[in-house]
Amino acid sequence: MTPRVARRLAWALWLLALGLLAAGVAIAVPDLAAPSEELGVVLAFGAVGALLFGPVGAFLAARRPRNPVGWLLAGYGVLMAFLWFSIAYLGELFDLTLRRPGSLPGADWVAWAFAVVWHPGYGLLFLLLILFPHGRLPSPRWRPLAWASVAFYAVLALCAAVSPAVTRDYFASARPVLRLPGAALAERVFDTMLAGNFLLLAVALVSLVVRLRRARGEERQQVKLFVYTVTVALGAVLAGFLVLSGGYLVPLLGTIPVAAAVAILRHRLYDIDRIINRTVVYGVLTVLLGLGYAGVVLGLGRLLGRDSSLAVAGATLTVAGVFQPARRRVQQAVDRRFNRRRYDAAQTIGAFSARLRQQIDLDTLTAELLAVVEQTMQPTRASLWLRPPQRAAATPPGPTPSPL
Repeated sequence: MTPRVARRLAWALWLLALGLLAAGVAIAVPDLAAPSEELGVVLAFGAVGALLFGPVGAFLAARRPRNPVGWLLAGYGVLMAFLWFSIAYLGELFDLTLRRPGSLPGADWVAWAFAVVWHPGYGLLFLLLILFPHGRLPSPRWRPLAWASVAFYAVLALCAAVSPAVTRDYFASARPVLRLPGAALAERVFDTMLAGNFLLLAVALVSLVVRLRRARGEERQQVKLFVYTVTVALGAVLAGFLVLSGGYLVPLLGTIPVAAAVAILRHRLYDIDRIINRTVVYGVLTVLLGLGYAGVVLGLGRLLGRDSSLAVAGATLTVAGVFQPARRRVQQAVDRRFNRRRYDAAQTIGAFSARLRQQIDLDTLTAELLAVVEQTMQPTRASLWLRPPQRAAATPPGPTPSPL
């Protein structure tokens, strides 16, 4: 494929995703007038696919056509947009009913296409995770698993195509469009293999961790950024479903393709260490202060009454008072566990500051200062320049070097 053809094909995939999103919105305009939470979640998936996965994948595929990561992102964007279009076109999904199902022409074929591509579409995510960031497997030993996954998702798609029951699992009103022998067997095989889909995704996440442990230098920063983004995005979306009882945080999935693009294009990779550090510190601090706030409110509520505003005010003042000390303690604990070099450097500088108050010998101070700089900052070369005492006017002052 020539670069020109690759660019056209990449942007065509994004236009396809954008067209599916727009067509679904046009069809579902009456339903959007009285939106439901389920409809909002499905629309969010389609928007994330068409507006983030699609263009980012197209951009990467056009810039780096030999790297399959961009093509996988663009393909998954089309898949997410097709999810939204299918549900808007058919008017139902599981317990979500928008209008009289099957009222539009060709609805049964759309439902069949959805069943064929939806779960096998997770194969795009599997390949994305094991091929990131350079489009190569972590090692040749992963090649049999990669080919096995391709065969697995191909069989899953074939079973969904043959069995009408699989289509009806998604859309109850859908009528079979194909009547082929072996439909019952295909349904049983599909149901049996479905659990393997999530097992493969778990293995793909393990491959990222393995690649992170083995990578060095710039590649390590690339994988670290991607792993951090995937973990935070999936964790936030899951927390939104469990804690907020809704898919309000689904748009955060759009940070995954953005992080992949930043990592592949190698832009400001080394800021990720600071970002991870701050995320861990403030995440732990939020949990601790939240639990402390709830405990103080409950404790004072028992003493002052459940509806007393003094309990809330006392808890707020308590949390405000302990915020800075708690943040310092948490920061020290995180540095001690995950950023040992920074923690050791801080300890070294602190010990040197204590000795500095008692040391008066200039030569000893010079040697200790240079040793501390070498130990904490690890420069290739260090020297200390001292201003000599004032001399007579005829003798111009000048610095005296004291090399390491």
